[in-house]
Amino acid sequence: MLSMATDRDRLFPGTTFINTALDALEAKDDMSRRVTVPYLQRAAMAGIIIGVFYGAFYATMAVFAGIPVGEGNLAGVGRIIGALVFGWALVFIYFTKSELLTSNMMMVTIGVYHRRIGWLRALGILGLCFLGNAIGGLLLAVFIKFSTLASGPVLEQMQHSVDVKLSYVSAGPTGLLDLFIRAILCNFMINLSMLLLYNGFVKGDVAKMAAMVMSVFLFAFLGLEHSVANTVLFSIIGFRSGIDVLLAAGNVGVALLGNYVGGGLLIGLYYAYLNDPRRHLREPA
Repeated sequence: MLSMATDRDRLFPGTTFINTALDALEAKDDMSRRVTVPYLQRAAMAGIIIGVFYGAFYATMAVFAGIPVGEGNLAGVGRIIGALVFGWALVFIYFTKSELLTSNMMMVTIGVYHRRIGWLRALGILGLCFLGNAIGGLLLAVFIKFSTLASGPVLEQMQHSVDVKLSYVSAGPTGLLDLFIRAILCNFMINLSMLLLYNGFVKGDVAKMAAMVMSVFLFAFLGLEHSVANTVLFSIIGFRSGIDVLLAAGNVGVALLGNYVGGGLLIGLYYAYLNDPRRHLREPA
């Protein structure tokens, strides 16, 4: 007969994921309380990394869009390769122990579910993380302002992307719904890769990197909406050529809500409930 512990491991194979996420959350909570400035710096580094790799994504698309083939060009190939390049951003964030808002959405929700933290504390962690991400993106935008990194065809690609993102907001309810769904799916994919990293089944670094690269590849290639990446992109374009601040803020606001649903609820809350023996077993947990 199986022991109770072994039986629960069989019935709830995601227990390792939940425990790892809770351990990570405890460290984040402790850091954000006791060493707030270093925590902000970790979050700022994530913003910088996102910005650099996002810039590489647009630069790759610009290069391939400039290669003529018959009556067209290789823009489609550029989007595929650019999305793969951008996929490495999450790898760099993960292995530098930087703090990214969207993955923290999943962790704080698991923590709230298991009563390790309250909602007010969860919002405090997320708010501090987003502030750090935005500061890092703003710093990168200042660097780019005084360089030629975002100019010519690269700037055109960035500007086109910004125009599309802002059009979701200006289009009214249908556009906002489109933006919201894209934001849900974006963070669903990102936190799905975090699930693979933390579940105890994917052990090798190469497999972990492949999961992260693929999740971000899908988000970039499909045109999904990431609140932090959008914040950084809007900062870059705002410094370079100006931007409608209200539309940009509207985009980021809706993207934040959608990202939380995708990562916080569809991954964090769903798997916390799914792997909670107290909710599903008749005998006491």
